[in-house]
Amino acid sequence: MARRSNLRALILLPALALAATAAGCAEQVNTGGDTQAGDEISLINEGKLTTCTHLPYPPFQFSEGDKTVGFDVDLVDLVAKDLGVEQEIFDTSFEGIESGASFENGSCDIAAAAMTITEDREKVMDFSEGYFDANQALIVPKGSGIKTLEDLRGKTLGVQLGTTGEEYAQKNKEKFGYEIRQYEDLALLQTAVKTKQIDAGINDNSVLYYFAKTNPDTEVTEEFPTGEEYGFAVRTGNGALLAKVNEVLDKAKQDGTYDQIYEKWFGTKPESK
Repeated sequence: MARRSNLRALILLPALALAATAAGCAEQVNTGGDTQAGDEISLINEGKLTTCTHLPYPPFQFSEGDKTVGFDVDLVDLVAKDLGVEQEIFDTSFEGIESGASFENGSCDIAAAAMTITEDREKVMDFSEGYFDANQALIVPKGSGIKTLEDLRGKTLGVQLGTTGEEYAQKNKEKFGYEIRQYEDLALLQTAVKTKQIDAGINDNSVLYYFAKTNPDTEVTEEFPTGEEYGFAVRTGNGALLAKVNEVLDKAKQDGTYDQIYEKWFGTKPESK
């Protein structure tokens, strides 16, 4: 496993408690730079950049001992460092994040959850520039004989709630004749495939390949070219923080920091576009 990130603490707080304290603890941070919508960024907790995510989703965010580490964690750490604060992780449901509820109730400043930018999500939050490309993929027990969705006719396909994988599975359910079983998080879905509770699972290609690498009794047999792109999200209208996130991401890509973080978690440098 790659070395741990510089995230100093994982503190899980109830969403209502965060919402209740947000107004009283908000801090104005002088960005000292080129943000659009003003140079002051308001954070819900003093000295912290509070990040909503949903664990586990390796290698983007997952627990390692008492820390939360991963690709997304390291990138948001860059934003926190630029602001002169520390990142604080708030683990909450993915449905709450992708629906915009986590911003509405004041739970976080930024959402980082390997989240695909979609038109529906853009209606309830503002996204950064894309920072990672993804497609959907199929994972099955090794030697199952299942290679494609066509092979799942009359069988069971597992999905993670609220994801683009679930959306893709629903769109193709009638065509290929499989049943769908929903799971709250990625770990439950992957375990169900590994233990043969279900015949296959669908999710983002990178996380499934990452799982199959350390679980050789599973394999990824098909990719679906959905052309997705991940983005970090902020509350709708939070232009100052959004501009700072884009500024930091652009700098990381220009100076090679992004490539270093990518190679740390994926074992190779990103493909050039």
